[in-house]
Amino acid sequence: MKIPIVIATVMLLAATLLPLWRHPHWLIRGLDFPRMQLAAVASLLILIQVISLDLAKTQTWALISITLVCLAWQLWWVMPYTIFWRSEVKTTKTHSPNRKLSIFTANVLTPNRQADAFLKLVSQYAPDVLVTLESDQWWQRHLDTLQADMPYSMKCPLDNLYGMHVYSRLPLENTEISYLIEDDIPSMHAQIKLRSGDPVRIHFLHPAPPSPTENPESAERDAELVIVARSVGDSDQPVVVTGDLNDVAWSATTRLFRKLSGLLDPRVGRGMFNTFHAKYPFIRWPLDHLFHSHHFTVTSIKRLPYFGSDHFALLTELSYRPAWGNDQEGLMAEADDKSWALSIAEEQDVSAKDVPSPKARYGGFGLETGS
Repeated sequence: MKIPIVIATVMLLAATLLPLWRHPHWLIRGLDFPRMQLAAVASLLILIQVISLDLAKTQTWALISITLVCLAWQLWWVMPYTIFWRSEVKTTKTHSPNRKLSIFTANVLTPNRQADAFLKLVSQYAPDVLVTLESDQWWQRHLDTLQADMPYSMKCPLDNLYGMHVYSRLPLENTEISYLIEDDIPSMHAQIKLRSGDPVRIHFLHPAPPSPTENPESAERDAELVIVARSVGDSDQPVVVTGDLNDVAWSATTRLFRKLSGLLDPRVGRGMFNTFHAKYPFIRWPLDHLFHSHHFTVTSIKRLPYFGSDHFALLTELSYRPAWGNDQEGLMAEADDKSWALSIAEEQDVSAKDVPSPKARYGGFGLETGS
């Protein structure tokens, strides 16, 4: 038995099993990210095992079996984000312009100074709504040139990599900038009015990632996702949540967000749309997200060209079709999911009541939030 192959198999098994433990330490939660890469490693390792080891030995088949199980498990998480899976959201090829909602989501990277390239992309795709993450005062000066065409805005320039700006062609009402979990990590919340006059509740998020240089645990990120999810979970109103969630689409915590919120992921059955890291093709995963309620179908979703950031931008065009979308179904929360969510929120001493809601504060549409 060749020792390096045994060691590689054990390491792959550990990388596969550790994320099953719900401990929020960054090293454990970080293993949620490279599932596609781990699947590739498992495939290569199986080939090496078959070629290099004695297939007449039981130990060889034990190693191959372990690696096959690891491969199957990693693929189980990522396969929904391929064309081989059934789409979660219906496609609408044509729609009324009055019921269109296109959203351009971009982490611009604070030190990135290629504003001209970025603004050229915005001009080319002409979204209804633009949200930027990591935008500071320098970025705001350049983004403000958009206000002739996008007169509605929310601005929170920061120098800590968590600045955020929203520019919109459509009216923004009941706007609020909140610090839901951490005092220096903002989120934005508003009601947007479509050209048809239909109101949509929208949340823009950018929680801090679990990492040795920022938060050693994912607890803060997870809590923000949980309380936003719970705040919209029982609502009948149209909802969109978008931003850089610093979590991959297939992680247990993003799946928990989808279960609690009832929101749909238009990428399911269409592709991964990996937005990070823009400069390194072999370590890319989907960090920038858009989720929406069943009121919408999707016309298009695309990753946009490089503009100097470590993220690609994501452009999603939705069509407001409540009648068409009634039979669209996402993930369902079970008792264990709700218990886990409650423990996450209680640990940070936060609740869904902390999330701005149009009805809760302004007597508008939708259901009142609750913990």
